[in-house]
Amino acid sequence: MKNIACVLVSLLFSLHIVTGKEYKLYYLGGQSNMDGMGYIADLPEELNAPVEGVMIFHGNTAPDNAEIDGRGIWSELRPGHGRGFECDGVTNTYSDRFGVELTFARRLVELSPMTNIALVKYSRGGTSIDQEAARKFGSWDPDYGDSTGVNQYDHFLSTLRNAFSVKDIDGDGKADHLIPSGILWMQGESDAYYSEEVARRYEANLKRLMDLMRAAFRIDDLPVVIGRISDSGQDADGKVWDFGQIVREAQSLFVEKDGHAALVTSTDHYRYSDRYHYSSEGYIDLGKKFAESVAEFEQR
Repeated sequence: MKNIACVLVSLLFSLHIVTGKEYKLYYLGGQSNMDGMGYIADLPEELNAPVEGVMIFHGNTAPDNAEIDGRGIWSELRPGHGRGFECDGVTNTYSDRFGVELTFARRLVELSPMTNIALVKYSRGGTSIDQEAARKFGSWDPDYGDSTGVNQYDHFLSTLRNAFSVKDIDGDGKADHLIPSGILWMQGESDAYYSEEVARRYEANLKRLMDLMRAAFRIDDLPVVIGRISDSGQDADGKVWDFGQIVREAQSLFVEKDGHAALVTSTDHYRYSDRYHYSSEGYIDLGKKFAESVAEFEQR
């Protein structure tokens, strides 16, 4: 019996050695205000540093009708995951920009210090959900595609496959466990720009896409947090997004009907760095608001 007990203890010890951490995983997607146009030079000193222990897989962006991409590597979160970031699947090339990921992760750690956080990011500036509004930027409609049939949803799926194919995301020699915990979505401006018809289809398009993204994570009620689009007003008629109010109402209706979604509305008060994008301060605040909305779900 003593020998058997020793064997069991040894086996349990071995299992402990090879088992890594559990990470709550959040996906960040959308268009340029999710890409992140904040300037690292504008960050206060306490934010201009790596976020210890938080891991991110940032999928390389690609246009529609191109070879399926989503290349990336797991690395510790740091500034530079904004517009201009690239990854060749071996090395990250950081930009001089940042997005919501920085303060989203930091605020989550503040709210739940014992929780391990992992992020997967794939977004592309200018993209619409509706096929008609895709133009040169791309569409998230899974059925959209010309010569190759490749679209933004395909790149998203490839990013997920690449991220989940890595067993040890933090490089400590132990297999980690990723627990899908939420979707952050900041998009809709392009659908609000093209036509009234496209804008009126946004609610149905958003619902379908979020359902499919939840299915990709295999969790039907995975929490979704939507960032409400806003307008800089920097146009002759005072509206950059001519049909923005229709899309805003569609976002609200989606959240109201869904039961597992929330809407971040602080975007209405952000300053802009140009006609389309929030100021650096806006991205700092938006990340915090996303985190606080996610935390509310987890307290239910």
